Amino acid sequence: MKKKRISETSVTLTHIFMPHDANPSGNVHGGVLMKLIDNAAGVVAFRHARSNVVTASIDRFDFHHPGYIGDLLTVNASINHVGRTSMEIGARAETENLMTGERKHVVSAYLTFVALDENGNPKAVPELIIETPEEHRRYCNAIERRKSRMQLRNKTINCHMEPAA
Repeated sequence: MKKKRISETSVTLTHIFMPHDANPSGNVHGGVLMKLIDNAAGVVAFRHARSNVVTASIDRFDFHHPGYIGDLLTVNASINHVGRTSMEIGARAETENLMTGERKHVVSAYLTFVALDENGNPKAVPELIIETPEEHRRYCNAIERRKSRMQLRNKTINCHMEPAA
């Protein structure tokens, strides 16, 4: 299987927020941002695997500023790390007020996708070619997040509650 460069699969998605994206106050619903980011990250994963992919988890989804009706949203998404069948995609979303040109970082997110074969079973994905110091930093940070996810998955929660009197 041929290794792939991160630049081969990265995407930029743009969207203008309309009234149907927002609440009555004009703030964009967080779920709208989540869907758009999941779509952009899914395209990255699909381009890398060249097969169907599914969202396996969302590690972080940090909201920094609200988006408003009329703002232009730009989502930049790229692959950070690959396992045997899984891929971590990082996404950064910014809004631009088209009247003033002011830009704001609204969301950062890390999503994990799994590649599927034609029968819906996990399938191997190509390895990454790391080319820049920034790609190397993102790759190393992704390894740390993966270790944390694995530790949480393997941890047994032991909760003892006393019955109410």
